[in-house]
Amino acid sequence: MLILHLLSTGRSAKVKCDGKLPACTACEKAGRENECSAANDQFARGKERSYVAALELRVEKLERRLKHARLRKASVAFHDPDVPPSALPSTHNSGRRDSLDELTLMIRRKEARTRENSDVNALVSDFGTLSINATTRDFEPETANMTFARLVLAASANDPVPEPKDTEEELPARSMIDQIVEFYEANILSLYPLFEAVTIRRLVNRMYADEPEDLRSWEYWMFWMVLAIGSTAQSQSKDDDHYLNGVEFVARALTHADRALTPGYTSQIQSLTLLTLYSMLDPVHFDSWHLIGFTCRSVIDLGFHKDPAWAEKKVLDARRRLFYCVYALDRAISMVHARAFAFYDEAVSVGLPKSPPLSDGSIDPQRPPDPSVPLFKLRQLQSAWYQRLFQCDPNDVVPDSLSYIWQKCFAMRQWNDSLSSKLSASIREMFELELHYSYVFCIAPSAGAPNLTDYQRLLIFEHVIDYIDGIFGVAHASTNAAFYTYHDVLKVFFMGSQFVAVLRDAADSLLNGLPIQVPRTAPGIFPAPLPQRFGVAPDDHLDRSIRCLEKTSATLKRYGQRWQNALMLLESFEMISGPVVEDLRQRKEMRRSTPTQNQHMLISRPALPESQVQQSQYAPMGQPHPRMHAQQSSQDLRWADADVSRMIQRGGQI
Repeated sequence: MLILHLLSTGRSAKVKCDGKLPACTACEKAGRENECSAANDQFARGKERSYVAALELRVEKLERRLKHARLRKASVAFHDPDVPPSALPSTHNSGRRDSLDELTLMIRRKEARTRENSDVNALVSDFGTLSINATTRDFEPETANMTFARLVLAASANDPVPEPKDTEEELPARSMIDQIVEFYEANILSLYPLFEAVTIRRLVNRMYADEPEDLRSWEYWMFWMVLAIGSTAQSQSKDDDHYLNGVEFVARALTHADRALTPGYTSQIQSLTLLTLYSMLDPVHFDSWHLIGFTCRSVIDLGFHKDPAWAEKKVLDARRRLFYCVYALDRAISMVHARAFAFYDEAVSVGLPKSPPLSDGSIDPQRPPDPSVPLFKLRQLQSAWYQRLFQCDPNDVVPDSLSYIWQKCFAMRQWNDSLSSKLSASIREMFELELHYSYVFCIAPSAGAPNLTDYQRLLIFEHVIDYIDGIFGVAHASTNAAFYTYHDVLKVFFMGSQFVAVLRDAADSLLNGLPIQVPRTAPGIFPAPLPQRFGVAPDDHLDRSIRCLEKTSATLKRYGQRWQNALMLLESFEMISGPVVEDLRQRKEMRRSTPTQNQHMLISRPALPESQVQQSQYAPMGQPHPRMHAQQSSQDLRWADADVSRMIQRGGQI
């Protein structure tokens, strides 16, 4: 009867029904949309299915087909695509495979290639659709194979971290943990206060309680990463217990990475920062450059680069400390790798934090002063001149660059003068080394100030010697103090390269103690002073230069016991310094054979008082060495004819 009804409807309209919804094409053309009926009672008048419902039905059919196809694909996967030809069926009458065997082998190889291409395309698709916005809630471990943590680790990992040897329930001896935590608090947490000291102490107590609590993934991550950083920071060899324990601790932390690095939470920034700190100590397994990039992106996405309009005082201060920890690391890592910052200073609107109080909210006047805020201030000073001098366009030379450099050096000298005398000896020494490094870096040739005067070379000469003397003692000390990382190896190479460059360009004036005129500057701006050094004989400059180069090599060699890449830098340094060392030794031999009457005369070249600098007579400076004229872009900064980034990459590390 239903068929007769449809035929009668079609005949009356003299059209053929094609079943299209909500009205067939023929009825629409004939103006009979309201009279068109469907193929069964489900589509009778008043019960017509909508277009959306029809699409849903189509989707259901396609999903069933897709599911069936996946089941077939899974069944095919059980077959070994790489079955050797000898394992395939063969004819009974001959030892050769027949055409069916050959066809079967070709089909299986094609299936293997298809599966491989599908896996690669799926992986690329996961990377392409993964949101890097730190506020996303997509790609949870339970709902996706690709998580934010796995992307971070895939992008920043060098060599894979070995699997942990112990199970999660097995904890190290409590005495060892307490020693590591104490070292971490004194030398690392004091500089990078990601959380209060009481937080890690309470966490250790909870981990070692008689009835351990069920901690969150972020808390497990913090526990193991603090141990990894604190242990590895004490290492002096890549084979000692401190380093091996650090690798074991970080391996146990990585089992909680998916949850600890979940985007959208403050704990993600803290987790990424802890991993960045560890990467600075272990460049074999992690790349600090990529990790600090992910960390800065999370900071920006969560808005930590701007102070909120309103926030509780304690919350605001903790938020500021966390931001400046990331800021300080970004500036330090970018400078040592001669690369651009993750974000410009102009994008930042965050006040400096105050010193963290005690757990009860009080401030102990007997407690050593907080070194983190002075470190943050130094990074701000470094950021300003590095961004202007080294990250500018090569054609954008700074007008009156010499005055600009003197102003920045004066600001860093004021910073040094403002440091508290109550700082610990190890922190104070680290700051002094960082100041020498900053002076040399700021004065060195750059895109914004490509030329050097003889007075600038003299400043580099003196500050490099002071730096190498200090870092040589740090590297050869029986125990590690403060927070020295693989990046200090790169600093040693940079300082040694600058020393070679100035000796190659102006050896006679530097070694013979000839008077060097102070360059003219704008009114009211005074050149950076020389380090106070009295009673130095002319031949002492020659001996000091030889000792400086020897100590640079010895320091790189000593650090080579801890970081393999330091030996590569040692090889490169000896190659560029070899001719200079040979020249210095020939000069010394000539002085021994032909002593002069001035050999034992003392020279006096202390820093000129600022009142005398303005009254000094100025003379034109000699032109720097042609190699120093090379413009240096923000992506390819070269130090003394050595491209550091390429040399490091040649060994697989950055």
